[in-house]
Amino acid sequence: MKQGLTRILVWLGIMALLTVIAMGLWLAVSGGSQSTVSLKWLQFMQTVATFLLPGILGAWFWSEDHKPFRWLKMDRSVSWLTALSAIAVMLCAIPAINLLADLNSRIQLPESLDFIEQILRQQEEAAAALTERFLQADNIWILLINIGLMALLPALAEETCFRGTLQQIIAGDNHPGTGARVHIAIWLSAFIFSAIHMQFYGFIPRMLLGAMFGYALVWTGNLWVPILMHFTNNGMAVMAYYITQRTASAPDETSMMDTIGTGDTWWTGVISIIATIALLGLIYQQTKKTKQNETM
Repeated sequence: MKQGLTRILVWLGIMALLTVIAMGLWLAVSGGSQSTVSLKWLQFMQTVATFLLPGILGAWFWSEDHKPFRWLKMDRSVSWLTALSAIAVMLCAIPAINLLADLNSRIQLPESLDFIEQILRQQEEAAAALTERFLQADNIWILLINIGLMALLPALAEETCFRGTLQQIIAGDNHPGTGARVHIAIWLSAFIFSAIHMQFYGFIPRMLLGAMFGYALVWTGNLWVPILMHFTNNGMAVMAYYITQRTASAPDETSMMDTIGTGDTWWTGVISIIATIALLGLIYQQTKKTKQNETM
């Protein structure tokens, strides 16, 4: 426990230092410009400095042979079967995520906390407006940049941070993938992962996604699996927005990917929840069988 606390403090220290350096560099180069290009550079630098590099540097210190990618469980490739299963889970989960997000957005705080609810709503609207601003793409090259910035980089950096680093520190080194401590590590990391996004009305589905990524890491012993799942989730959203904006008949039209599972299609969300759980069970059994064959 003491070792874990020390590692978290070291990791947070590295994170704070690199984040300040990144902010300083951005301010020095951009002068604090609020243009879309400037803000995209800020997001890139913050994501790398806050989420990606601290975990890699920490793992370099903590691993006995100074091989950070082994400590982070990033030193093995992913089988095609596992990769396809991970992608299938995320595709199947779309209506479930939408349903849970819709239910989450309907949560209302007591009247005595109305001022807090107003602040939370305003934060949601501001975040949505910035995201929409980032997603604007007039050509395929900007789309590719958006996929890299809003899908690939967050998947790599956030999974390195929350699953590869935080979850493994809480669970303890060389954990067998079972026991209460592992489950606590998964859910606590998922809670922090969702909370740090500062979007209360998407908190529940994001926390459940984080837990799903956490279990994927524990079951497979490979961080690339949750990275692939995270990238698939974000990448589908970026692509859906691009296609909708290119084909929409109205400026505010939303894609079916954003609405299926809500309203009159709520039943697809329920089916999606059941099917996603079933697919996760298959992945668990698949990885369990693979590990048994490796030990024989």
